Amino acid sequence: MADQIAYLIVPLLQGFEWFDEGLQGSLRARGWPTLTHAESSVMIRVMLGLRRPSEIARAMGLTRQAVHITLNQIVEKGFLELRDDPNDGRSKIVELTPTGKAVRRDAQAAVNFISQQLAERIGEQHVKNLQAAFAKDWGPPVIYPVQPEEKIKVRRRQREHAGTESTGRGRRSRR
Repeated sequence: MADQIAYLIVPLLQGFEWFDEGLQGSLRARGWPTLTHAESSVMIRVMLGLRRPSEIARAMGLTRQAVHITLNQIVEKGFLELRDDPNDGRSKIVELTPTGKAVRRDAQAAVNFISQQLAERIGEQHVKNLQAAFAKDWGPPVIYPVQPEEKIKVRRRQREHAGTESTGRGRRSRR
């Protein structure tokens, strides 16, 4: 049982990918362009009511710059528009375009259909259990604590990676 729980991340990721692949295929079948995972994630945040790029960035754990790049890609596809925030001249508000609203309608219909198909495949009670489990408050992310015997290795790793670029492309040259 412990091994099954320890590797819960694998079926979680597989389930997400299965669902996303079905959704993306359903939208493509209706003539909509494919969204990247980042674009889908931003669209989901907009559907959940987040309207400011800074709110979306915070919810996704990304920089505002990264979210703006993704937002601009979605704007180019015609699904979203950025408008001036009437309450803050320095900020923008994200809104669905009429095309974006049409995509949302098709996506909602596809999600309902995929959910029904999943219930037929694995059973309605399993789907309800999944929904109940994911609806619960999981609290803040859990960090596996460093054990006392690991501290020397941790410090060594930190020193080794102190000169590594933030892009993760390797070590900086030391002159």
